[in-house]
Amino acid sequence: MAHKKWVLREADKSLANDLSEKFNIDPFIAYLLVARGVDSELAFSDFVSESVKLVSPFDFKDMDRAAQTINTSLKNNERICIFGDYDCDGVTSTAIMLKYLRKQGADVFHYIPSREGEGYGLNNNAIDEIKRKNTSLIITVDNGISAFDEADHIYSLGMKLVITDHHQPSEILPRAEAVVNPHLKDNNLEFREYCGAGVAFKLICALEGNNSDKLIDEYIDLVAIGTIGDVVPLVNENRVFVREGLKKINNNPSPAVKAFKDINKDKKYSANDIVFQLCPKINAVGRMSHANAALEFLISDDYIECSEKFNELLSENANRQEEEKNILDDISHKIEKNPFLVSNRVIVIAGQGYHQGVVGIVASHIVEKYSKPAIIIGIDKNGTARGSARSIDGFNIFEAINSCQEDIIQFGGHPLAAGVTLKEENIELFTKHINEYALREYEIMPPQKLVVDCMLSPFYLSLDLLKNLSVLEPYGASNPQAVFGIKKMKLISVSPMSEGKHIRLELEKRGRVFRVIKFSSPYDEFPYSTGDYLDLAVRITDNFFNGKHFLSVQATDIRLSSSDDERYFDEKNKYELFIQSKIADKSLYPKRNVSADVYRFLSLNGGYNYGVENLYFRMQDKLTYGQLLFSLEAFKETGLISVFGDKIKLNEIKNKVNLEETKILKSLKEIIGFEQ
Repeated sequence: MAHKKWVLREADKSLANDLSEKFNIDPFIAYLLVARGVDSELAFSDFVSESVKLVSPFDFKDMDRAAQTINTSLKNNERICIFGDYDCDGVTSTAIMLKYLRKQGADVFHYIPSREGEGYGLNNNAIDEIKRKNTSLIITVDNGISAFDEADHIYSLGMKLVITDHHQPSEILPRAEAVVNPHLKDNNLEFREYCGAGVAFKLICALEGNNSDKLIDEYIDLVAIGTIGDVVPLVNENRVFVREGLKKINNNPSPAVKAFKDINKDKKYSANDIVFQLCPKINAVGRMSHANAALEFLISDDYIECSEKFNELLSENANRQEEEKNILDDISHKIEKNPFLVSNRVIVIAGQGYHQGVVGIVASHIVEKYSKPAIIIGIDKNGTARGSARSIDGFNIFEAINSCQEDIIQFGGHPLAAGVTLKEENIELFTKHINEYALREYEIMPPQKLVVDCMLSPFYLSLDLLKNLSVLEPYGASNPQAVFGIKKMKLISVSPMSEGKHIRLELEKRGRVFRVIKFSSPYDEFPYSTGDYLDLAVRITDNFFNGKHFLSVQATDIRLSSSDDERYFDEKNKYELFIQSKIADKSLYPKRNVSADVYRFLSLNGGYNYGVENLYFRMQDKLTYGQLLFSLEAFKETGLISVFGDKIKLNEIKNKVNLEETKILKSLKEIIGFEQ
């Protein structure tokens, strides 16, 4: 994975001490909360409170009109359609509205579009089909805020529309009886970052006359799953939704949740468990086939049926994982043949037949590996190319795509994720233009960051600390699990786990040995050796085994203690600027002694199997990033080495080589104007 810049949180220690005393909370936990922005008495009180405080649903603009419209339809026994979406938030939103209206005796059905055939949101063919079922009212959940033409079509057919959505609205709104969206200017809301399921829950609270107690008991697990799955900030009311939802999931589960929990019946499930174990399986059905199966799983009151449906979710998730692996393997081959693909500031990679339900996940993997914005594009048989983009904090991928209007058919999204449609023949121009935009607007590309709550001695990691940290739960967006930085740990040993998929490290500090697990880090790809001094970013969890509690320390990032972040990001930026725009810097050119040092290192180690970034940090005191890359390019040109992905293999050659006569270094010397 790409090297990340560690960013250390800071807090007012005096304020943290005052809040610690006032609320009788461990001073260290108070410090962590203040560092996360919980820095007033009111915010602190709300955060640590166990009470259920929800704002009135009628603080949403148009909520009264939405409730009145729906109640009128119920009274007149009119047919109602819930129009949802195929992701976890959309499916849980649909489930909430469908279950509630059925309990009210409504003549109600649902429509979720297919990802492959229809795409996101309302479409006129679906509206026509809904009309043929004698529908009078359509209620959207998790979509509809930009459906202007579709709204007009609904009214032209004599139907009415209520829109509930949480995506950003434009200045003009679609025609509807009511538009309920937390981001509308006229809302009487301080907090606006609800997901679609949260907005749907607010609507059923309004239909109950703001009597939420009964609804919390019945629907809060669905609200929590949708909130966790949509990765909205787990603060304010979202925090209440998830906290109360987890109580229901653990203590009084619905048949669907019980079927899911049967994987590990005795486990107490956290928000992290839901986001990694349940939400992907709900999403997988919408990605690979149709989300109706996930909806039926969530709304069924029959445990046996839920178990059967959950097995279907598991099967589709396995299909999704296989499809994901196939695309990643294909991309790896493309990069191996053409390394320049990942030298661009924005990585754009296209392939025939890439599954549209998976390209977004693949883009996230590429961002994680290369620490750059990535757009993965699937091309269909008709030459239509549809891509999914993911970005890093500080680079607005939405605006970047927007700058390429002449190359694309349509697009949408937000600063960190977007979708784009274009013709196959325009992919090359689109790649060129989006990277020109990146060079023009971002002189220095923002590094991918890892936020560290505080630096800590490993001696303080304990079950007592873990117990105190429970105040921070539930974890999620804007309130992640605490990450602690630990410096200068000596590596004693590395052991494979789960057939080499994960590793267990033994590290030593001041005579005491600590064990740390690193998940998804294959044993044969671990770049560090016994005796290395390492800095680790870790999280701690409870490992309950054989009736006892053990502290589990899990590494999220590992690096050599000698690593110099500032140098790395500065030097890497200079190298990439040169590759993309030929902006010259003399620090790029590897003199003879530098190249000799690199080759000597490779010779002593029989090549290198852990990638260029790790090789750079091994040799950071001897060279610059650019010098290493150009040395390796010269070695490749002369046949001294071969490169296969992250692996550098030494070749045997009989003739003596002169690196300075290689095309790559002669060209570099000429452009830079370097004289020996």
